[in-house]
Amino acid sequence: MESRMKQENVNRWRLLLGQNAAGPLTGIEGYEEASFVYKEVDEILHYLYGREYGDERGYRQGGQEGSSLTVPAWLSKIRTVFPKETVEILEKQALERYNMTELLTDRAVLESLEPNMHLLKSILQFKGYMKGQVIQSAKEIVRKVVEEIKRNLESEIQTSIIGAINRQKRGYSKSLKNFDVQRTIIKNLKNYDRKNKRFILEQLYFHSNVQQYNKWNIVILVDESGSMLDSVIYSAVMASIFSKLAALKTNLVIFDTKVVDLSSQLEDPIDLLMSVQLGGGTHIAKALKYGNTLLENPGRTIFILVSDLEEGYSMHEMYRAAQAIIDTGCKFLVLTALDFAGNVHYNKQAARTLADMGAHVAALTPNELAQWIGKII
Repeated sequence: MESRMKQENVNRWRLLLGQNAAGPLTGIEGYEEASFVYKEVDEILHYLYGREYGDERGYRQGGQEGSSLTVPAWLSKIRTVFPKETVEILEKQALERYNMTELLTDRAVLESLEPNMHLLKSILQFKGYMKGQVIQSAKEIVRKVVEEIKRNLESEIQTSIIGAINRQKRGYSKSLKNFDVQRTIIKNLKNYDRKNKRFILEQLYFHSNVQQYNKWNIVILVDESGSMLDSVIYSAVMASIFSKLAALKTNLVIFDTKVVDLSSQLEDPIDLLMSVQLGGGTHIAKALKYGNTLLENPGRTIFILVSDLEEGYSMHEMYRAAQAIIDTGCKFLVLTALDFAGNVHYNKQAARTLADMGAHVAALTPNELAQWIGKII
C-alpha cells in the first residue's frame, strides 16, 4: 500500500512538472518508471501548456530540446492517448486560452476536429482569420452542430408552442390524423342499421389544430457581446425553428452598438451565425427602440431581450426604452442567459429594476423558453 501511494505521488508530480521534472525528481524511487510511462504525455501536454512559460515569466524550457510536434501531429496524438472528454478540453483550451488559430486556419486541421459546441463557438470567434476554402469547411462544421441542436430542440418547441390538437372545436382540415372517431360515432348513432349491424355515416367530424387560432408575433433582440455567445447561438437556432411555425411571426435582431435586423435570414441559421460580429460595445437602449417599431399588435406579441444587461450607454435611457415597450401591453421577457450550461453573469441591479418595472426576468434553457411561450399563447 505504501509503495503504491509513493508511486501515485511521483506520478502526480511527474504530470505537474512535465518535461521540467528531470531535475527535481531524479533519484526518487519510481521516477524512472513514471518518466518512461509519461514521456509521450509530457510531449503532448508541453506542446500546449509550454506556451504558458515565456521569457516575461522567467521560464524557458530548461535547456531541453523544442518539441518536434506539429498541429496535425498533436491533434492525432491527443486522440490516441486521451479519452474523448479530455480531447475536447485540450482543443477548447488550445483555441480559447492559447489562441492556436492555426487549428481553424488550416483546412485539413479544421476538418479533423470534432464538430461540437466548443468548436462552433471558436469558429464564430475566430472566423475573421479564415479565408477561401477554410470558410466553406467551417460552414460545414457549423451546419453539423446547428442541425444537431435543432434536432434536440425542434420536437420540444413544436409540442410546447403549437400545442396538442384542440379536441373542443370542430375543424376543417380533413385528414386521417385529425379524424375525430368518437364524435363521428356519437353524431351518427341515430343512423345505426340494426339489421346489418353497421353505421351509416352521413357526416364525418375532424379535430381542429390550435395553431389556426394562435397567431402571435415574437420579437427577439440578442446582445452579441462576447459573453453572450452561447445565447446568440441558441437564439438564432430557436428563431429559425419559430419562423417555420404557422402560429408565429418571428423577428430576430442582433445588436452591439449597431442594430441589425436578421429576420429575412431565418431560413438558414448557418449563414445567420456566420454573419454575426462578436465583441464591441453594447447599446441596449438603441436596440429596444428599434424593437419597439416592430410591435404591430402588442397584445399578441412576446418581446424577448437576450442580454447580460451591461449597458455601455445611459442606464436611464435603457430603462425608458424598456418602459415604453412594457407600456404597450406586450409580454416582455428579459433573458440573462439562453443555454443549457446555466452559467449566468449579468447586471443584477438592472435586472431588479426591469423586474420592478413589469418585465419578466429569468435565465432559461431553450426548452424552458419554449414552454414559457407555449403557456402564454
